[in-house]
Amino acid sequence: MFKRIHNKYLRYTVIFFYFVILFFCAIELNFLWLFGYSPDMQDIKQPELSVGSQVYTADGKLIGQYYKENRSPVEYKDLSPNLINALVTTEDIRFYNHSGVDFYSFVTSMLSTATGDRRGGSTITQQLAKNLFSTRKRKSQGLVKHIPVLRTVVFKFKEWLTAFKLEHVYNKNEILTLYLNTVPFGNNSFGIKTATLKFFNKNPNAVDPAEAATLVGMLKATSTYNPINNPEKAKERRNVVLGQMQKYNHITKQDFDRYSKQPVKLNLSYVENSSHGDSYLREAVDRYLKKWCKDNDYDLYEDGLKIYTTIDSRLQGYAEEAVAEKMKMLQRRFDNVWGDQNPWRDSKGNEIKDFVLKAEQRLPIYKLLQAKYKGDTVQIKRYFETPKRMKVFTWKGDRDTTFSTVDSIKYYARILNTGMMSIEPSTGKIKVWVGGIDFKHFNYDHVNQSKRQAGSTFKPFAYLTALDNGYTPCDKFTDQRVSIKYTYGGHEEVWEPNNADWNFTGREMSLRWAMGRSVNSITAQVTEKVGWDKVVEYAHKVGIESELKPVPSVSLGSNDVSVYEMVRAYSTFLNKGQKIDPLLVTKITDQDGKVLKEFELKSERAISEETAWLMLYMFRGGMEEPGGTSQALWEYKLWDHNNQIGGKTGTSSDYVDGWYMGITKDLVTGVWVGADDRSVHFNSSETGEGSRTALPIFGRFMEKVYADPKSGYAPGPFPKPWVKISKPYDCPSPRIPIDTLAVDSLMEVPFDTLQTEPAPAPAVAP
Repeated sequence: MFKRIHNKYLRYTVIFFYFVILFFCAIELNFLWLFGYSPDMQDIKQPELSVGSQVYTADGKLIGQYYKENRSPVEYKDLSPNLINALVTTEDIRFYNHSGVDFYSFVTSMLSTATGDRRGGSTITQQLAKNLFSTRKRKSQGLVKHIPVLRTVVFKFKEWLTAFKLEHVYNKNEILTLYLNTVPFGNNSFGIKTATLKFFNKNPNAVDPAEAATLVGMLKATSTYNPINNPEKAKERRNVVLGQMQKYNHITKQDFDRYSKQPVKLNLSYVENSSHGDSYLREAVDRYLKKWCKDNDYDLYEDGLKIYTTIDSRLQGYAEEAVAEKMKMLQRRFDNVWGDQNPWRDSKGNEIKDFVLKAEQRLPIYKLLQAKYKGDTVQIKRYFETPKRMKVFTWKGDRDTTFSTVDSIKYYARILNTGMMSIEPSTGKIKVWVGGIDFKHFNYDHVNQSKRQAGSTFKPFAYLTALDNGYTPCDKFTDQRVSIKYTYGGHEEVWEPNNADWNFTGREMSLRWAMGRSVNSITAQVTEKVGWDKVVEYAHKVGIESELKPVPSVSLGSNDVSVYEMVRAYSTFLNKGQKIDPLLVTKITDQDGKVLKEFELKSERAISEETAWLMLYMFRGGMEEPGGTSQALWEYKLWDHNNQIGGKTGTSSDYVDGWYMGITKDLVTGVWVGADDRSVHFNSSETGEGSRTALPIFGRFMEKVYADPKSGYAPGPFPKPWVKISKPYDCPSPRIPIDTLAVDSLMEVPFDTLQTEPAPAPAVAP
């Protein structure tokens, strides 16, 4: 039929368009499933915004959702003309002259790209098609997704088809309104109303040309041109948009000159009224699934997934109750200790005079203020000292108050926080995850985002190394002063650790007694015998992932680790020497219940079954040996049915961090307590050691679990040896009059100098 066209150029043109039409039809019909889904006219008429995912406990209770609903749709009449003019002149100047696809702009953009000047050719309608229907996402991909160049061509054709349909159903004003209601502006802001409120505390009808230009300028790259994080780049991009508005006579030359010289003026005082179901657990699941979502092209906020976690709702509830009860009490104790004094102190107990200033400088708004006031510290100080209305956290509920930012920094610096995790080692399932005391005010997760010095909870790794290299629980060392010479970083060093009470008894102690009583001098001797590099190796072998400095003090907890790592490592002992990758999610389904992914336990042999069982026996020493540091647990109702509990307390230098690691026959639980800033801490062993801060949370938690017959966990003895134990271990406990045990022996002071790092920015209103 094409041969009838005698003009060969016309014939080739007709052939080209013929195949283009066939290609369009094939894409529209998803011929042989090659091209994936394309929205039909019903979809165009009733577009659905993103469908959020839901998170469930192991027993089927909904505990959180992911959704992008911090958008408030507005009508066209509620949009400032400045927004419309900025958008059209910058993104699509021929918007009113095309029918969804601007072939002229497309061709010119291709030519400019070929010459090295990359320029977008997509119209506003095409961008709306991508925003509404995710034309390049997984659902829209067919088999051709595996062919790189063809895949891109199909994506572009699909955008064109969808844009034509949108222009057929909606008028131009409706398209602009849909676009501004769906476009993302960064900082978890979706839609123009959310953006104008968040950045300027204004509704969309009230923004001036500079503010409109700032927002439209962000659309090119929301991170790069974010006015909070990158005010200078945001200003440059804003001025480009203002230039476009002047070029097409929407503002005058005088307006351009006036607005372009101004810094980006923000008003960040707007506070959202919704938490979007945020919680520590919800955010932990997000982090847990981040790689899987990326590898499989899923979006938790858009794809309507159902996520089933390993969390036990009963145990989670008991953990949160225990945290609330004990942390409320600990906060009262802390406030009584310091009274009207400021608790931020150096290692010698002196108040840190520039504490507040450094806290101000860590706030995100500080750089913005420096730019705004050109480094004028007087004006910056005035800003931080200006009172404003705000809600602050208290243990009696949020309180309305008038605070300056300085007041807020001082107030929140005194608040103690915690992290708690419990796992069932035999299945690898995480049963409890408490990331802190209140997610709304403190959204930094203290289970796996925060890392702190482990104190004496790290000592078991030294004893593990010893048991796996020839020693037995009955082997004895003398409690005496130790001086260890070593080289680190090319420098000769000497380490002479003290015991907690600064005394050495001269008594011979078995390894089990020494670990149960947490004797620093003997732990140091064990570390010297087996090698501190070997202790690091074993800690990593059983589950610690953080970098550890191979120095003698490693065994006394001088390195930073997370609660998550410590629970994982301790789980290796109860799991017969098998190191596990803890499970937080068991399966993911789509909205229709189709299973998309099931997660299975991964484990590997780390230590022998004999060594693992011997370590459990060692842990029981904290309860059973004279002066054992876990014996405060006798106060709790935990001891029916010949119950056995093993554990280890931990306290870092100056009582900055309090730890307790508890082991029952079924569960391993880790608890950390401290302030977010390391310079804020208790000032004595009686108030701040791990046995008096973290241990009570564990004790109350297990008390609640055992009191509930439906919890699935009952008290009972530790497992009998899984294999024949070749080493002697049941050595007789020493007979010692109780009055000869120094009360101070319960303390753990791991080393003489406090290591610090920048703390996370305090939770304050800017």
